[in-house]
Amino acid sequence: MHASTPLVVFAACMALASAAPAAQNDPAAQWTDKLAPQVIAWRRDLHQHPELSNREFRTSALVAKQLRALGLDVRTGIAHTGVVAVLKGGKPGPKLAIRADMDALPVTEETDLPFKSTVRAQFNGQNVGVMHACGHDGHTAMLLGIATAMAGMRKDLPGEVMFIFQPAEEGAPPGEEGGATLMLKDGLFHDFRPDAVFGMHLVSWLNAGTVGVRSGPAMASSDTFEMTVHGRQTHGAMPWNGVDPIVTSAQIITDAQTIVSRRLNIGLQPAVLTFGTIHGGTRFNIVPDKVEMQGTLRTFNEGMRAQSIDALRAIAEHVAQANGASAELTMPVGASNPVLVNDPALAARVKASIAHAIGAEHAIEPHVWMASEDFAWYEKTAPVVYFFVGATPVGQDAEHAPSNHSPKFFLDEAALHAGMQSMLQASLDYLEANR
Repeated sequence: MHASTPLVVFAACMALASAAPAAQNDPAAQWTDKLAPQVIAWRRDLHQHPELSNREFRTSALVAKQLRALGLDVRTGIAHTGVVAVLKGGKPGPKLAIRADMDALPVTEETDLPFKSTVRAQFNGQNVGVMHACGHDGHTAMLLGIATAMAGMRKDLPGEVMFIFQPAEEGAPPGEEGGATLMLKDGLFHDFRPDAVFGMHLVSWLNAGTVGVRSGPAMASSDTFEMTVHGRQTHGAMPWNGVDPIVTSAQIITDAQTIVSRRLNIGLQPAVLTFGTIHGGTRFNIVPDKVEMQGTLRTFNEGMRAQSIDALRAIAEHVAQANGASAELTMPVGASNPVLVNDPALAARVKASIAHAIGAEHAIEPHVWMASEDFAWYEKTAPVVYFFVGATPVGQDAEHAPSNHSPKFFLDEAALHAGMQSMLQASLDYLEANR
């Protein structure tokens, strides 16, 4: 995208706003149109100043300032940098919580946006670029817009709404707690027990203007694992004098791919097993003592999850033994995320609201997403609905667009309009229907 892109995107955003004239008399449409420039401004500011998990100091300060200006009851410091505000409507009704995540990723941005990130920070002992490569800047900006809109209609609003600005969705740094689990542990819902929790995520695999709502399982569970293969160090020219953990690790990785392809009944549910890091050796002519690896398992079924863990451990231990090495598997490492399951009845109502907001042809039921979300922990408290907002420009092949977590991830700002209007409409409809 070129420097002129934001103006083009803003025009596209305004065109999308007028695409459904029947909705223009609705409060959700009116407030979204009114606040669109401000939401875009917030998003660009956040994009230019990203912060890593549990380090969202500037972001949380900006959020708290905006919420206090709306006259809301604001709580800060929950789960380190989380911000929570409660709006009490002028009429009796249900309690609804809406969540956005605030953290960025250790990714060096490779776009040419005039507001691209040049921020650098320390992550795992390395100096890294920091980028909102997953759309959390958009999530935060949209929820600020929704809070502003609801505050503007407070006297006519049924019930109460909690706005949750959550840190560390991408995972807390090693040795720290964070994210949804820590927010719950810190008493997020101690004095506010929601009847439902809503959330949304900008995704590259849908085009801007399209919103996907899936009933039932929507996002996979996730488990992180660590594996260490122990060999015996020797000269690279005389490998027979040692035990090679690099060759052993390669065999383990190759054999582990048969767990999903040959052992799991993926006709029931999909699953993914991925090795993401491998570290071993210091020099080209030395067989090292050990190799350390990390990876992730994604499943939708507890039985398949347990089967995968058992199979990975057996492969690691037996392949290592066959090579004269040994292997240790630690799994899971840290907090695992459960499957994110949208309440079927509530998802149907939310989809109907979104169809009203942006047009039935733009409200779809998407495929499951193998990514994982700690939003799933909120379903332990109340029924949840989590939907997907297209981020790739119309006319571009979304399936092949730079994905979430890519240094080239690009958010068409027309998506902010569609996402905010969809969430605002769904929230207002829920509050009114359950008063």
